[in-house]
Amino acid sequence: MLVKLMRMHLRPYRGALWLVVLLQLVQTIAGLYLPTLNADIIDSGLVKGDTGYIMRTGGFMLLVTLVQIAGSIGAVYYGSRIAAAVGRDIRAGVFHRVQDFSAREIGRFGTPSLITRTTNDVQQIQLLTGLTFTLMVSAPIMCVGGVLLALQQDVPLSGLLVVIVPVLAVAVITLITRMRPGFRLMQERLDKINQVLREQIMGVRVVRAFVRDSHERERFGHANDDLYAVSMRVGRLMALMFPIVMLVMNVSTVAVLWFGGLRVDSGSMQIGAVTAFMAYLLQILASVMMASFMFMMVPRAEVSAERIAEVLDTESSVRPPVRPKPAGAANGHLDISAVEFRYPGAERPVLQDVSLFARPGETTAIIGSTGSGKTTLLNLIPRLMDVTAGSVRVDGVDVRELDPDALSSAVGMVPQKPYLFSGTVASNLRYGNPEATDEQLWHALEVAQGKDFVERMEQGLDSPIAQGGTNVSGGQRQRLAIARMLVQRPEIYLFDDSFSALDYATDAALRRALADEINDATVVIVAQRVSTIRGADRIIVLDDGRVVGTGTHHELMETNETYHEIVLSQLTEQEAA
Repeated sequence: MLVKLMRMHLRPYRGALWLVVLLQLVQTIAGLYLPTLNADIIDSGLVKGDTGYIMRTGGFMLLVTLVQIAGSIGAVYYGSRIAAAVGRDIRAGVFHRVQDFSAREIGRFGTPSLITRTTNDVQQIQLLTGLTFTLMVSAPIMCVGGVLLALQQDVPLSGLLVVIVPVLAVAVITLITRMRPGFRLMQERLDKINQVLREQIMGVRVVRAFVRDSHERERFGHANDDLYAVSMRVGRLMALMFPIVMLVMNVSTVAVLWFGGLRVDSGSMQIGAVTAFMAYLLQILASVMMASFMFMMVPRAEVSAERIAEVLDTESSVRPPVRPKPAGAANGHLDISAVEFRYPGAERPVLQDVSLFARPGETTAIIGSTGSGKTTLLNLIPRLMDVTAGSVRVDGVDVRELDPDALSSAVGMVPQKPYLFSGTVASNLRYGNPEATDEQLWHALEVAQGKDFVERMEQGLDSPIAQGGTNVSGGQRQRLAIARMLVQRPEIYLFDDSFSALDYATDAALRRALADEINDATVVIVAQRVSTIRGADRIIVLDDGRVVGTGTHHELMETNETYHEIVLSQLTEQEAA
């Protein structure tokens, strides 16, 4: 999977890749040529006392060294650029794929895991790519060239390579094989750390309200210790790598000096040849050491590549239509026919045989007990999820066939948990309509009953909003989210329990202002409060995923037992009447 992922993302940079290989080839050949020149200086210059030869060869060595330096700098520069570009492209690919995911896929992977895959896992691939162009390309060239040049110096002494290289290779491969499972476990434990930390940061108020600080510290401590244990296990194996390589290198040096000295003593070799052979042996072992360092990175990068590929290969259950249709002539018409929705592997559907319609100028309310499927039903309209049976039609066209831009323009939704982005009040309100003027923003805030508290902010519309809207209250967050949708001006307004954090007076004032502002639009409200929806033109009662009643408040009070029980759980008989 690692090779496949890198091949796919390296394809656009083939020209730069060949340039890196050429530069690495030049600098490696230059590095391999230097010991031969050094041997010539010893044997033909120092031994014979030829100062002129020493100066000429030394000058040529300096030129070769400059070529090596230039090649190395160029290879590292372009290799780093390619690695950074590959990391950027993979990150963008993961981000765009996640953007296409429906709520089903987001729930399957989990937010902490997706964050880790987009950041840490991509970083592992980028790091390996950079090391490949700076170390891995030159290592085999250096190893092969070193062996050939060592053979040129002395064939019998080169027999040491037959023992040294296999011993080192077996030791490195054994360690790498044992490290790979540990790297996968490390990434999974890192996911767990992110999950726990994210929950503790986002739920800090709940933690403090229930005085569960010690419990959360213990929970984070367990996750942290698990990651520490795996990291230590892998770290011990990594720590063995370099001592083994250095041991082999030092033993090899002693062996070359020993056997090379014997051959010099017998007249079979010259001193310069022994010096050159030792330099080539060290270069061969250095290339093996570089390769071993690379191989230490490969297992973790392989695990990261598999995790990234999981995301990239996952198709969203909400796919854009092949031939998108424009919106129909009927503006703001919503029709839900015999809808069923079932999560993968679930025994029972969340929604079953649900049918309803909503028309412009009407308010349709949906009410039911917790878990009855109200939010799920609302999420099907803007295609946050797709039905498993039946159809949802907007302006006469099935939302699965409707052009995504047309659907986004036609449907606006305030979710159950409204989310604000880091920025300003104005940037959040303009999220659905970037061209909106300040006057339109203030008007939307006035309708949403948010004008007063925004005016009290020091910078008004330019006042900062923290990520998630954590620097404003829950009621203010809901009102800003409602104002954001009003700026968008869709044909169909969806409110998913969007008034729950408002006091009764603000709730009533907001509903009155909305009635005047969007009286010609289609409004669908999901609410727990009976007072919020009792004036609706049509109330849909859901129970266990089925429609068990449809009508006005007074009709349902007389004919529907489920609705009657919900109302009396909140109001007295006199208030309900």
